[in-house]
Amino acid sequence: MVPAVNPPTTSCHVAVIGAGAAGLVAARELRRSGHSVVVFERGNQIGGVWAYTPNVEPDPLSIDPTRPVIHSSLYNSLRTIIPRECMGFTDFPFSTRPENGSRDPRRHPGHSEVLAYLKDFAREFKIEEMIRFDTEVVRAEPAAKNPKKWRVESRNSGDVSDEIYDAVVVCNGHYTEPRHALIPGIDSWPGKQIHSHNYRVPDQFRDQLVVVIGSSVSGVDISRDIANVTKEVHISSRSTKPETYEKLPGYDNLWFHSTIETVREDGSVVFRNGKTVYADTIMHCTGYKYYFPFLDTKGEVIVEDNRVGPLYKHVFPPALSPGLSFIGLPWQVTPFPMFELQSKWVAAVLAGRVKLPSQEEMMEDTKMFYAKLEASCIPKRYTHLMAELDSQVHTIFRSVTCMINVF
Repeated sequence: MVPAVNPPTTSCHVAVIGAGAAGLVAARELRRSGHSVVVFERGNQIGGVWAYTPNVEPDPLSIDPTRPVIHSSLYNSLRTIIPRECMGFTDFPFSTRPENGSRDPRRHPGHSEVLAYLKDFAREFKIEEMIRFDTEVVRAEPAAKNPKKWRVESRNSGDVSDEIYDAVVVCNGHYTEPRHALIPGIDSWPGKQIHSHNYRVPDQFRDQLVVVIGSSVSGVDISRDIANVTKEVHISSRSTKPETYEKLPGYDNLWFHSTIETVREDGSVVFRNGKTVYADTIMHCTGYKYYFPFLDTKGEVIVEDNRVGPLYKHVFPPALSPGLSFIGLPWQVTPFPMFELQSKWVAAVLAGRVKLPSQEEMMEDTKMFYAKLEASCIPKRYTHLMAELDSQVHTIFRSVTCMINVF
């Protein structure tokens, strides 16, 4: 398919960081709007987090800052929780394709089917010709001689490149830098710890008693996965009442608890419900941090308690717009369509077909949003959570959808 191109008011030279789902659709929309695009991908293939690898990091908790980082957090048995009908981009449905009869036709397919879909998308729209593989962005910052432009320093096999771009679109994902639970007594507890980022298959937990911290989708899914080989699995959840203690239906060895009160030198794990178990391993299914080690905004954008800000509608930092934007920060969303809408917005703004409010107006809107969260006693770390913020979601998507009419 020959990519459709809308003649822009302004044509920009744009750096896209990351060739996962967000980076792929951002590159397509930017080129459709007439911009020249370079996509930087530090791996050797597209897909980002969907590019499964059996490899894990040598530090099972992923705390050591000198560790070799594995980008993907997928485990072998993972399937989508969103039906494929809702996952695709608007003009390229995630449908089963007769010519690919050997692939996964399930409505909630495995991760390899998602990667295959992204490869189909990249092939259909000739996106790979814009990608520099095995190329890591080590620094992106406003250019010294012209702060409205961006200096991007990248590295490929020891070769360092230093280039100037009109804009940078950050699409590096947020499932690589783990968050961890704070557990009283953990320094003297003798068992093993691992973050779900480094979980792939259940075999390593055979005949063990495992405590899983976290009851979101990955925590429950991994608990069920390992329950087939473990002696017992005990899930600790902060979203339950302190007295919670129940067996999960369908399993004889899977229990649900409230939070951990303390752990002890004798290997015991004490829950707030009064129950005590002697665990071999604690697995942290506690989510991830937003992490941009390459980005230097001179303090205009910071990450504070996992809030990336200040950002107008989760995309544009008012002081650096439109030269810097972020795709894909919100979570508990339908991701691929959201990536596409955000990308259309960014591409149109850079082309001059859509005008952002003034810096002052964007900052005022953002401050009002943050004040609303604070008044509702919502911690900063939930700023980009969409599930509990229906009105904000509707506002964002209504604004972006209206803009699409001019694309």
